[in-house]
Amino acid sequence: MPRTVSIGCQDFEKMRVRNNFYVDKTMFIKEWWESEDEVTLITRPRRFGKMLTMSMLEKFFSVEYAGRSDLFEDFGLDRMKEKW
Repeated sequence: MPRTVSIGCQDFEKMRVRNNFYVDKTMFIKEWWESEDEVTLITRPRRFGKMLTMSMLEKFFSVEYAGRSDLFEDFGLDRMKEKW
C-alpha cells in the first residue's frame, strides 16, 4: 500500500499507525540526549514539524508509551539502539 502525505497531522502515533509518509527525525532524540543541554529551544519556520517533533519526543519518553517500541521500528534510532 502506498504511503500518503498527511497534511496537518501533528501526532507521531497516528502517523505511524496510519503508515503516513514521515521524514525520520528520530536521531534528534539521540543528539538531544547526548548534548546534555539544560534548555533546548527548537526553532523552525512555520509548518516545519515542530509539533510533530514534540509529539515524537512525548511518545519516546512518556511512561504511557513504555511498551510501544513499534512506533520507532525501522527508523534511525531503532537501527542505532545496539550502539547507543
